[in-house]
Parts: sequence; C-alpha cells; structure tokens
Amino acid sequence: MKTSILKFLAFLALILACVIAIIFVCEKTDPFGCKGQPLAASFVETENGRLRLTWKKLPYPCWYRVETYAKTTGRVEGEPEYHLLTTGTTRENAYDVPTGAIPMYYRVTPYGLFGQLGEASEPVANPIYRDPPQPVLITHYPQSAPASPMPFLVWHGVPAAVCYEVELLSEPPAEEGGTALSKSGHLESTREVFTNGWQADLRKYTKYTQLYWRVRALGLHLDAIGEWSKAEPLVIDWTKEPPDAPLLNDFDDMPGAEMPIYPVYRWIPLHGITHYEVELMTQPPEEEGGTQPSNGRVWSRVVDSAANCYDEYARPYAGDYYWRVRALDAKGNTMGHYSKASHFVMPEREHVRAAMFGDSITHGGGAVSYPPSALEYSYGTYLDFPAVNLGRSGDTSKTTLARFEQDVVPMHPENLLILTGTNSLRDPGISADDVIRDLARIKALCEQYGIRPIFLTLMPIHPQNIKFAFHTDTDPKWHAKMDHINAYIKAQPYFIDLEPYFYDKTHTVLDPALSIDGLHPDIQGKQLMGEIINLHQDELQ
Repeated sequence: MKTSILKFLAFLALILACVIAIIFVCEKTDPFGCKGQPLAASFVETENGRLRLTWKKLPYPCWYRVETYAKTTGRVEGEPEYHLLTTGTTRENAYDVPTGAIPMYYRVTPYGLFGQLGEASEPVANPIYRDPPQPVLITHYPQSAPASPMPFLVWHGVPAAVCYEVELLSEPPAEEGGTALSKSGHLESTREVFTNGWQADLRKYTKYTQLYWRVRALGLHLDAIGEWSKAEPLVIDWTKEPPDAPLLNDFDDMPGAEMPIYPVYRWIPLHGITHYEVELMTQPPEEEGGTQPSNGRVWSRVVDSAANCYDEYARPYAGDYYWRVRALDAKGNTMGHYSKASHFVMPEREHVRAAMFGDSITHGGGAVSYPPSALEYSYGTYLDFPAVNLGRSGDTSKTTLARFEQDVVPMHPENLLILTGTNSLRDPGISADDVIRDLARIKALCEQYGIRPIFLTLMPIHPQNIKFAFHTDTDPKWHAKMDHINAYIKAQPYFIDLEPYFYDKTHTVLDPALSIDGLHPDIQGKQLMGEIINLHQDELQ
C-alpha cells in the first residue's frame, strides 16, 4: 500500500514538473508572440462613477500588476515624468482602478511564473478629467431609477475648484458646455456649493416630472474653471421619500494615502442644514442609520460647518475607527437619520522611518474649501517613501513645539520633516526670533530622543489673496521675517530648501498658480513639495 502511494505521488510530481517545464518553455520561446506587444488597456464605467480598466487576457497562466501614477509638475530639474502612487495585482483581465481626485494614469504589466511577460501597457489616462475642465457626473436619475423631490447631485471634483455652480433647467440647454447660464429652460442656479455634491430642493417644481441639471467649477473670484458639464436628465418620482441623512464624501479618495493622525471628517450636507454632530467609534454602530447615538462612541463633536469636522484630538493608536454624522437643528435636536458609517484604519506606527510635523501646510487641505481629508492636498501623498502625517491645522511654531512629546515621541521617527512658522509670519505680534527659538527647541528635543530633524524652509505667502480668501491682514514685515527664519534653517545640518520654487514671476509673493488662497499650496504646490523632498530622500537615515 505504501509503495503504491509513493508511486502515485511520484507520478503527480512528474506531471507537475512537465507542466512547469511546458510553461517555462512557452514563456521563454513565446510561441504566441506576446512579448513584443504591449497590452492595450481601456476603461469601462461601473456604478457610482467608478472605473474599470480592462485588457485582453494573455494565453499564458499569469498575473497582472496595475500601477497608478500622477504626472509630476515638471518644475524640478531631473525629475521623472510620472510619480507612482500605488500598485495592485489581479489574475483577471480587469481591475477597478481608484478614480482619485486628480488626473491619474494607469499601466498594466503581465507576469508569469518565470518573470515578466510582454511589454507593459502605455500609461492610460483617467478619462474623467477633460480639457477644458468639466465636472463628470456621478449620480444619475433615469426613468428606471428616478430621484426623490430632494435628490443628492454628485460629481467628480475638479482640481483647484474653490466652489461650484449648479444650474437646474426645465429643458436641455440651448448650447452644451460653455460658461454662460442657459438662455432657454433656466429655472435656477446657485454658487453656494463648496464641495462636489449638492442636495437639490425640487419641491417648487411639482408641475414637472423631468428636469435637467449641470454643474461647473469656479475659482476664488467666482471665475469659471473650464465649462459646464453635459446636461443630465433628472426624472422625479414625487412620491419618493427624500434622503434625510448626510452623504459621506468618499467619491474621490486618493489611492494608498492614509488619514493624518488628526483626522478630518467630510460629507455632502443636507439642503439648508448647517449644524451637524459627528461621532467616532472603535466598533461599527449597533444600528446603521437610526437616530440615536451609538453606545460605543468614544468621541463626538457638534459643528456649524456645513461639510466637514476637524478632530481636535490626535488618533495615534493602531486599529479600526468608524465615524458617522447626523444633522441637528439650531437647538441641537436630531433631524433625520445618521449617515452610513465610514471606516478608516490607523496602522501600527512605532519606529517609523519618517514623519511630517507642522501646521496646516503639513496637515493638508487647500483651495479654500478642501480639508486635510482631501488627501490630494497632502504633500505626503507625493513622497516616494512613507511618512506619518503629524500636522495640525492652525498651529503656530509655538503650538507645534508644545505638542512634540505628545505627538512625535510615541512614533519614534528616525527622520522628522519640520515645517512650521508660516502662521507666525502673518502675526505682527510674533517675531522671527520667537519662531527661531521654537525651532531651536524642536531641534533640541529631536536630538534628545534620537530623531534626525530635517527642517523645510518657509515658503512665501501672498497677502492680497490671503485677505480675499480669509478676510485677515498679514504683517507687512512678513518677508523680512521669513528671510531671517530661513537663514536660521539653512544653517542647520539637515534642511530642504522649498522657498525658491514657490515665487511668482516677480519673485515677491507666492505663485497663485501654486496656491489659490495665498497661504496653502494647492495640488500642484503639494506635488512640488513632494518632488523637492524626494530629491533628498537619500539623506534620510
């Protein structure tokens, strides 16, 4: 009996060896002529505006590597054309790619048992980004799936848009695209939309069973960024119950990026509601939706911001977190139901290679309306190495210093990228020497705990745009203060000089092409920060 089993196992081993040998010969001799031909990949749209990348399957047993890239700014000498954001794998000839919040490119490479098979595809551009920019709609309400009288209208965000204008029409516009309101069928429009979605109130249009809607992006001065989206039919079922829970805004998440340790929660608000309560849990809520707080909530906060909430506490502990939001009236009473629960994970973080420490420029956000949870506005997204985001919005150099032992020390980073003091530039009550003393103390604490401090020079600001965006004045001596602080930084053993890359053509203020609000670098600005830092990554421990 034992001999028979051994013979059978030997026979199976022989068959397996033959199969492997055949695969090896096929991969090396390429009888199907695949190696000289790059894969041809293309897109199909799935539900909720997601994209699926597809290609012809190779005749060999193989798997496929799908890489997601962003184009670099072209402002840093010697940088590559593309920056790798994330990598995924599949054995199928289709892959649901992250849509992301910026133009992205995807490349597919086939691999067999013995190495790469054939050429990688050419980078395929995400088709939702158009030139000139035009919002691409996510929600659709055809006859087969009509809207309620108060539907959410959602679209993919346009990079650098400060706000959006939505137009409702009784018939298709006289002309598609363009930047003007329609001369025919116009019912109403609003520019008070500061995120990539809006809950419309159609209850005044009961004589219609179908309307049309479209949206365009606007800049800081309500100037058009690109053109109107293609007008979309909006079929209405007047008997349908309107949604009464805020809609979580996770439509354009950046791939591979992680929530900063000071989380920010964002949603698409309900029509006319300005008060919300966010609750945080370490377990899913006992009941999805509902109107009552979870028994397992660990934190909650009421805000009068219509679309986001900044967590005032750091969340450095590894594990799963869940959050959701509900609307409140002015007296704090619940209105409607909780949103669905969103989930994020804080990974185990001890003895990390690098961490980012500073104010809102580090924390993230930009273009006035985008909070740090919009991770396309984080320079950490564009680094070639992982770095924990320890930034906190609103910090001065003094408050950054004050939280060093609370936020930095538990991470034990080998390298600390330090950028703080920009808010101090704006304040005439804070001198350059005040900032330098704070930076010197941060340096001393780094040395005390065995951390390499890598200072980033302060970037110029644009007082006129700051005034327009935030209605605040800037210390007229800001430039002299910046020069003094940066001279200190450039005298340190380890520093990265950001300042020269961020001036406008007059070399006096922050380039508006890199920062709409004059203070926070926007997407291109954050990409540029990452690219400059990447040039110095060999200096990291």
